[in-house]
Amino acid sequence: MTALPRIGRPATAALALIGITTLEQVAARSERELLELHGVGPKAVRILNAELAAHGLQFAEARK
Repeated sequence: MTALPRIGRPATAALALIGITTLEQVAARSERELLELHGVGPKAVRILNAELAAHGLQFAEARK
């Protein structure tokens, strides 16, 4: 399992609140889902997207 990148304390806390602590768990969700969380903004999603790509992963809607 791959740890989350540095995306800021509010975004990290918001993800942890719904049980997301790894990059693989992020990949199971859509960008829209994450953006709906209080504390997760466009910058955090851009960072997550770049990290997902670097590890050969992508957001859920990107696979459809």
